[in-house]
Amino acid sequence: MASNEATKKADAARGPNRGAAPVPPQRATPPARPAPKRVGPAEFLGQVRDEARKVTWPTRKETTVTTMMVFIMVVVASLFFVAVDQVLRVGVGFILGIGA
Repeated sequence: MASNEATKKADAARGPNRGAAPVPPQRATPPARPAPKRVGPAEFLGQVRDEARKVTWPTRKETTVTTMMVFIMVVVASLFFVAVDQVLRVGVGFILGIGA
């Protein structure tokens, strides 16, 4: 009973214009998704084959050009990192006094 009286006193101390807490609006629940249809291995492979037919495959020329661009970018990146490594090696050697 003592806690009930304490609650009443606390409510009275808040003031007379304090109403009930506002109720937040209810969210609409999304519609339930249907369970995915299970397929067997043979049907799955058939679906894979059908999807693979829809793919636009690159030509031999496109593949060759793209491969060459990748090799060129690998060489450029390698040269960049070799240069950065050499600059850092010389810089650290100079700071530590073991370089020229």
